[in-house]
Amino acid sequence: MEFPHHFRNPSLADLALTHRSAGRPNNERLEFLGDALLGATVAELLYDAHPNASEGELSRLRSQLVNGQALAVVARELELGDRLKLGPGELKSGGFRRESILADAFEALIAAVYLDDGYDACQQVVRRLFTPRIAELKRSSKDAKTRLQEWLQGKGLPLPVYELIDSYGEDHAKTFDVSCSIDEPTAIRVEGRAGSRRAAEQEAADAVLRRLQETPKS
Repeated sequence: MEFPHHFRNPSLADLALTHRSAGRPNNERLEFLGDALLGATVAELLYDAHPNASEGELSRLRSQLVNGQALAVVARELELGDRLKLGPGELKSGGFRRESILADAFEALIAAVYLDDGYDACQQVVRRLFTPRIAELKRSSKDAKTRLQEWLQGKGLPLPVYELIDSYGEDHAKTFDVSCSIDEPTAIRVEGRAGSRRAAEQEAADAVLRRLQETPKS
């Protein structure tokens, strides 16, 4: 993938791709600025894409998009590793493949765009690279028990009741049967079975959520 910006001042791009192991000047200051610019623009994109998401949900989504591992993936897609300027030690140890170095270089490159052509150009680059990722991102990675609890709390309804029905089998291979019950908005009681009590509760909660989604006007 080609980087979506043509630099008026190519020396800014060169600086953004110069690791500190190559000496000074290097991309450390640009990385600092790029981190802030990237975080702000991704936050704005998420704010627009998920109008009903809470602050906590938006924070979780942003952390999935701008952590070092995720940014290293973007850097690899842009083939930044082939363009990095590294010192002899980093070259020998394969620094062009290291996630932290790739992520920092990408952030530095975002700052270089800002210095080269302003905030609007910087935002355009981030939108181009991250809008598809935001579209693919699952809105929430919460487990079923949490989602059920929040669904009920949001409607001012009583919380579910979990009850251990039975457990059997050898200690190293136990099976647990657990029920999950709610009285409102409609009475539902389902059972879950798994190799741990917690997993059985999750299975039962997930089944209750599916039932609620199938219930008209729930």
